[in-house]
Amino acid sequence: MKKLILLFPFLILFSSTGFAQGELDDQQKIFYRNEQSVGLLLNSTGWGLSLRYGKRINYLNKRLYEVDFSNIKHPKEIKTTNPYFPNNRGFVFGKLNLFMNLRAGIGHQREVFKKIDRGGIAIRYFGSAGPSLGFYKPIYYEVLYSLKDFKYEIKIEKFSEAIHKSSDIYGRASFFKGFDEIKFVPGAYMKLGLNFEYSKLDRVIHALEVGVTFDAFTKKIPIMASEDNKQFFLALFVSYRFGRIVDPKRQTISPDMEELRDTF
Repeated sequence: MKKLILLFPFLILFSSTGFAQGELDDQQKIFYRNEQSVGLLLNSTGWGLSLRYGKRINYLNKRLYEVDFSNIKHPKEIKTTNPYFPNNRGFVFGKLNLFMNLRAGIGHQREVFKKIDRGGIAIRYFGSAGPSLGFYKPIYYEVLYSLKDFKYEIKIEKFSEAIHKSSDIYGRASFFKGFDEIKFVPGAYMKLGLNFEYSKLDRVIHALEVGVTFDAFTKKIPIMASEDNKQFFLALFVSYRFGRIVDPKRQTISPDMEELRDTF
């Protein structure tokens, strides 16, 4: 959450420059703007990756088809190390499962401010919704057990609140341990946001997005060994999105058409 808050002032400063006069854009405009893009997500519950295809409805509107893949963290997750073995793998004490989420949705995007010059910014709002599939795998720890003569044995175990203390954890076990124990949970999601597209080339997409997501699952997800695991997740997100215009049909737009478009 702190990372997102720190990014907002830069986003506001960046977007405000789009309203200033910049280099005049003499590129031949692409009228049919179907697009495909990839988004790198940073949200208040983790990180993720987004694939999106935008199909043009008319000059201002697009139908969105998207797939998101992200991890979801518990707010009490704090990464640490054993102070007696600081060079070993860090771990989150008390974490039971790594939780990931796959979304597939349909949405709508509408442009509310278009780029006038090459240094400007186009502003759009968008929303999407659809089903999601959450899946979680157990976390394994390297646990210390004392032997005679000040020697230790390391065992690979899942966390047990009744047995383990933080000083018992040598480090985190391999990430791939537990993939044969993955469990799935169905759900659904909604997403709302603003898109600030600032590319200087008409065929290329560079954009920043900010918004909010809501994920709901059919049961509470056992991320931590605590009683406050959640079934519903509300998160803020910031995303950098890049991509290109696909199958464009270049047309020379008459002044009458420009005037007609400006009335919308």
